[in-house]
Amino acid sequence: MKRFESSSLIPGATWHAEAESEAEVVRRAVENLRTYHGETEVRPDMIERIKERIVDVGAGKATKH
Repeated sequence: MKRFESSSLIPGATWHAEAESEAEVVRRAVENLRTYHGETEVRPDMIERIKERIVDVGAGKATKH
């Protein structure tokens, strides 16, 4: 399972995405930026910043992807 915590990118943020694949986590993060934060364009560098912060989770542990 993959997980992205928005607080790893934006201090104080509480939203997170969890999915089986990195691609799905990124899709959910981008959807969240567009829907709740009014972003009309999510730049490639933002996608990379999200990907860098995705971790593997399982058995109660999170490890850097």
